[in-house]
Amino acid sequence: MKKFTLIAGPCAIEDDMIPFKIAKEVKAICNKLDIEFIFKGSYRKANRSKLDSFTGIGDDIALNIIKQIGKDLRVETITDIHESHEVAHVAKFVDHLQIPAFLCRQTALLLAAGESGCGVNIKKGQFLSPEAMVFPLEKVLSTGNKNVWLCERGTTFGYSDLIVDATAIHRMKKLGAPVIMDCTHSVQKPNKTEGVTGGDPTLIESIALSAIATGADGFFMEVHPNPSEAKSDPHTMLQLDKLEGILTKCMAVRKALNS
Repeated sequence: MKKFTLIAGPCAIEDDMIPFKIAKEVKAICNKLDIEFIFKGSYRKANRSKLDSFTGIGDDIALNIIKQIGKDLRVETITDIHESHEVAHVAKFVDHLQIPAFLCRQTALLLAAGESGCGVNIKKGQFLSPEAMVFPLEKVLSTGNKNVWLCERGTTFGYSDLIVDATAIHRMKKLGAPVIMDCTHSVQKPNKTEGVTGGDPTLIESIALSAIATGADGFFMEVHPNPSEAKSDPHTMLQLDKLEGILTKCMAVRKALNS
């Protein structure tokens, strides 16, 4: 990564209006703060707890919205993939592919992602140590694709909480790939009895400041104008109007550390 990068957007593509609004506002903030912006949106949510949870508005409809955002705003784009057979099709619409944390050991998926030629963001499994991420990294690198990032998103702590290890970024950077901090999924409270993941978004700023201080090369943040109205992950997304303040603080810390 040439400069600090923000991967941001809604959890899921819910319609053709909100993603554009988010992308325009985030791009303006990133331009102001000299941050590289990659728009993120899940074209399909394949890993919901409940059968009746929102999964998407249709694969190609959502993928075309992501592609259009990239074209109209001249930004790079990324979306999640869950099975190896998806990769060839999805790669036609985006610049980068993201491997969900719970799938970071799926060999066929990692190899297909690497072979696509897209950049690959591998989220660290909640069940893995930072050092164990060398193996998913090696799988993608074996395809000849060198555009690979690792993403920290917390570690399982009991059944219904995650903990973020302040040493994780430093330890994963030793593996030789850029490291992204997922500042929103890391505040999740999974396995709630109601079948909807909980979370505490008031901790997002603390996670971000800690990550920038320990050498993160970028952030992953899911943002939304009205998180409580979102159809997916309403309890962990950052309210859009709070993003600039957090990033401004973080970039000041980064500047101070690099001076």
